[in-house]
Amino acid sequence: MRFVLLIAAAVILVRDPSGKWADDPLQPWFESLRNKAGLSCCLKADGHPLDDGQWDMKDNNYRVFLKGAWTVVPNDTVVLGPNRLGKAIVWFQRPGEIPWGGYTDTPILCFIPGSEV
Repeated sequence: MRFVLLIAAAVILVRDPSGKWADDPLQPWFESLRNKAGLSCCLKADGHPLDDGQWDMKDNNYRVFLKGAWTVVPNDTVVLGPNRLGKAIVWFQRPGEIPWGGYTDTPILCFIPGSEV
């Protein structure tokens, strides 16, 4: 029961980038997450936990299932390190110019694979 409550609370945290989840045990971890380009995942994007079947790895690339199609996760958006939530999480941004230079047509700002990988 305690595990289920922790997962439910963490899912709420991931979807609340405004910082209203102060005092939650996972708050410092969420705030520390950065993609390979060094950009914060939680400050400007919505994090969405993914269920099994909504993400995988193919040809050495992570993929997520978005809007009815598989989208390859850009390598520089992958978050390194252990996943304390356990479920894979993807953070979205609006497609267009990316802060670390260039242009992207992917809405993915950050992605952390589930701990089962």
